Amino acid sequence: MRAIVVEEFGGPEVLKIVTLPSPQPGANEVRIRVRAAAVNPTDVLLRSGEIARLLPNVPPPPYIPGMDAAGIIDAVGPGGDGRLKVGDEVIAVVSYLGPHKGAYAEQIVAPAASVVPVPKGSDLPAASTLLMNALTVRLGLDALALQPGQTVAVTGAAGAVGGYAIELAKADGLRVIADASPADRALVERLGADVIVERGDDLARRFREVAPGGVDAVIDAALLHEQILPAIRDGGGIVTVRGWSGPTERGIVAHPVLVSTGLTDTAKIDRLRQQVEDGQLTLRVAKVLPAAEVAEAHRLLEAGGVRGRLVLDFGA
Repeated sequence: MRAIVVEEFGGPEVLKIVTLPSPQPGANEVRIRVRAAAVNPTDVLLRSGEIARLLPNVPPPPYIPGMDAAGIIDAVGPGGDGRLKVGDEVIAVVSYLGPHKGAYAEQIVAPAASVVPVPKGSDLPAASTLLMNALTVRLGLDALALQPGQTVAVTGAAGAVGGYAIELAKADGLRVIADASPADRALVERLGADVIVERGDDLARRFREVAPGGVDAVIDAALLHEQILPAIRDGGGIVTVRGWSGPTERGIVAHPVLVSTGLTDTAKIDRLRQQVEDGQLTLRVAKVLPAAEVAEAHRLLEAGGVRGRLVLDFGA
């Protein structure tokens, strides 16, 4: 099978296509013939070597990047419960630091617990964009444990994580204040934000203008960290996605979220699938590129301004 590997850290040019033996599923695992794999910022962190700074004890290269895959099950290991079978169209969220590595490959092996059916009505490229980002937000909201009617602010609201943050928070009954540039305002409004303020250097003050007592929490998809703390009420919370944990102020609690802690939480993963089917979550594909153009996909992502997710097509 073909796979995309990182043998040394560096720019997009270090991504190489190689031929590897087909992996074999073990107990309670399935093998997926990948048709689409989403390109996420965490893949860039891995390729560049930044991941080694953020996470302790990262094993050395080589790696196969990618955490999001959609495809068709072509083998089932022993010990399964019958929930998944050969021929099923599925999505999976996997760890590129795990024993089977990541999703940028024609075939991947994943724990059955990390695999659920493709949402009805969704094609495989769109479905591949769901789990890693939406699960990150779900874990963050669960950590905040806000009650319906409370207020959460979302930074980076037009991005993939920010978009899911708006929609999942609204599904939880929360009031959502979000940031947007003028070009993204209509998008953020469609995603369901109750109040939209203009993004920029003075974002904390703008959030305070519409929530004078401070918001109950922030989901910080824009990585503003200490800059956004003034928007939060005393004793509130902030969800961060790159491991930032403070220092904070005024009793604000930081919740650094690692999606790796939820990769085998089938109930959470399947609930996200159901929320797509119910129209509560929007799948957004920015562009589909052939897998051979993976370096270009990474360049586009690093250039910024991508709305939705870039997707690699492994179907050819």
